[in-house]
Amino acid sequence: MSIVEVQRAVETELDRIAPVIDDLGRLFTDAGHELALVGGPVRDAMLGRRHHDLDFATSAHPDDTERLLKAWGDATWDMGRDFGTIGCRKGDWMVEVTTYRSEVYDASSRKPDVDFGDSLAGDLGRRDFTVNAMAVMVPGRVVEDPFGGVVDLAHRVLRTPGRPEDSFSDDPLRMMRAARFAAQLGFTVDPGVVAAMTAMADRIEIISAERVRDELVKLVCAPHPRLGLTLLVETGLAQRVLPELPALALERDEHHRHKDVYEHTLTVLEQAIDLEERLGGEPDFVSRFAALMHDVGKPRTRTFVDDGTVTFHHHDVVGAKITRKRMKALKFSNDETDAVSKLVELHLRFHGYGNGEWTDSAVRRYVRDAGDQLERLHVLTRADCTTRNQRKADRLRRTYDGLEERIARLREQEELDSIRPDLDGNQIMAILGIGPGREVGQAYQHLLEVRMDDGPMSEEQAREALLAWWAARVPSS
Repeated sequence: MSIVEVQRAVETELDRIAPVIDDLGRLFTDAGHELALVGGPVRDAMLGRRHHDLDFATSAHPDDTERLLKAWGDATWDMGRDFGTIGCRKGDWMVEVTTYRSEVYDASSRKPDVDFGDSLAGDLGRRDFTVNAMAVMVPGRVVEDPFGGVVDLAHRVLRTPGRPEDSFSDDPLRMMRAARFAAQLGFTVDPGVVAAMTAMADRIEIISAERVRDELVKLVCAPHPRLGLTLLVETGLAQRVLPELPALALERDEHHRHKDVYEHTLTVLEQAIDLEERLGGEPDFVSRFAALMHDVGKPRTRTFVDDGTVTFHHHDVVGAKITRKRMKALKFSNDETDAVSKLVELHLRFHGYGNGEWTDSAVRRYVRDAGDQLERLHVLTRADCTTRNQRKADRLRRTYDGLEERIARLREQEELDSIRPDLDGNQIMAILGIGPGREVGQAYQHLLEVRMDDGPMSEEQAREALLAWWAARVPSS
């Protein structure tokens, strides 16, 4: 991308958003304040990307900003007055206006100390990368680029406005942002930045788990996650925030089809992304993170066999436990943790299917165990095939096609997604003449297993099965 192309792109985008930026710019300047479009919106404008979320920096303090936005927008809210940020909505546009500021961390702090600044240049100088340290003064639309962001954007490279060591010392999370932006934009990272990340990787440990998690989610959901993940591993940051990933580089894939399980894992992630249209087409964090974590149990389960081969028995179960522990440490929600852990635990289940010999009972159990993660399990299982043997890959694909077809047929015949016994708890108590208690649950579970094995039954058939179980369980007097 040439500098001329960058300039044309930003002019086109500024013309599109002119009704917002010019109007708001005049409002602030008439009140005696500066206002500038900053950061991501400027960068994305130069890349030809469009969105309706706009970030501004201003010389006005939060109280003045809030007063002006209330007179201009449809709704206004406090997004973080202590950090100088007021939010506003006007029509379809979402606006954030932040007072010029500077923020730094001390050696042990998890939270920045924030001071309001008095100049746009000072505000831009505190930002993470040069491509995010550009601004457009409004309403005049004068581009401010004190650190060469336009050139770096044209060359698709990430550099810091000042020394990377100083930038990462001020906010260590910027090291993870470097990996995230590499994944989002497909940019390379300046060697000096990489060197600083490597030397200062342990500084990430002062950042809260929640902030690390949020950056990791953005990275994994980016268009090119391999770029970001590889950078985290190569700099040693992954060892601090997701140590299970670099650990995979030490483990040889049992089929010797990949350099190591680490490379296999990144390929599975990319193949899962290619299948996301099955999940709606948008980046799906649960599916992607399950692909990333599906083999993390291999290092702990590696066993060398006498014939020279390597096995990883039960790495699915072990991997699910490791995944759950890591996601809890990173403060993921219980729902996300449960979903990803379930997928990791079930990712090998299909390989017991052979050439399609499963009974209907086994297919029902596959659907029941997957629950609401069945579609994601389809994606993960298909993505996990990374063999270079085209004949084997075709056979696995056809076999899984067959399993999905069987699931579809059973769905037509039965309520496959909500399998339950043919008698409910009240019916069980009435038939057996018992009250609420453990025995009702045991009877219910027995009928559920019968339902799994034999499919739907009539009420009379279910009654007979219940009474037969009860008679075998309780000897007649």
